[in-house]
Amino acid sequence: MRIAVCAKQVPDPDIPPSQFKIDASGTSVSSPAGVSPVVNGFDLNAVEAALQIKENTGGESSVTIVSVGTDFALDVMKKPLAMGADKLLLVDDPAANGLDAWGTMRALEALLTRGEPYDLILCGRQASDWDQAHVPLLLAEALDLPCVTVARDIQATGSSVTVERVIADGFQVIEAPMPALITITNEYGEPRYPTLRGIMAAGRAQPEIFSLADLGLSADALAPRLRLIGLTRPESKGQVEFIDGEDDAEKGRNLALRLREENLI
Repeated sequence: MRIAVCAKQVPDPDIPPSQFKIDASGTSVSSPAGVSPVVNGFDLNAVEAALQIKENTGGESSVTIVSVGTDFALDVMKKPLAMGADKLLLVDDPAANGLDAWGTMRALEALLTRGEPYDLILCGRQASDWDQAHVPLLLAEALDLPCVTVARDIQATGSSVTVERVIADGFQVIEAPMPALITITNEYGEPRYPTLRGIMAAGRAQPEIFSLADLGLSADALAPRLRLIGLTRPESKGQVEFIDGEDDAEKGRNLALRLREENLI
């Protein structure tokens, strides 16, 4: 079974909000100097799902990581290899900087259709930078594949895949023929830690790097369908009211009365 996992390099979401800087144009975020990007967390859940499928098929499956962007930090993007993935394919091109979901999908489509078809394409449910979740849905439509979103469990055979899909009040069990595209949620489980052997092997591995021209794409063909007008940082305003009383019991009564005045209880 040939499995592809779409992974995205994103700014570290654990950076304090005060460290994110919006550039002078007001349309992009500048990460602080000295802070490395990371692989999108949901995409690492997808890598974990792919590796578990590989293990359940007796190691006969292969896992290929694919990504589109520019200025990749290879030590970061090699993490899925250190976890156990087999190959890393990167579209690294200056023109890929600032692609919208449509342009990213077109580049991934060209990359994924270069050779033999994949039986299963896994994506994180969304990216932690924009949180749009557009790319997997567009990619499934472009490749004419059945798409199941927010999966918390996957059982794949040679011809079909059974997915437990998270919904608001529980989960659904869905079966789809393969090839298929599945998006993975963090409820699938924590991604594994790379082993020392995996880290050493990933350090020696060389990704296959493509330009947009290598894939027969031009910047004009990837022109954005959406126009970003501006970015702003959310303002955080906090109001604190202290509840007085002669003792803890009176403070508790006064707190309950105050909450009732606000129709909170």
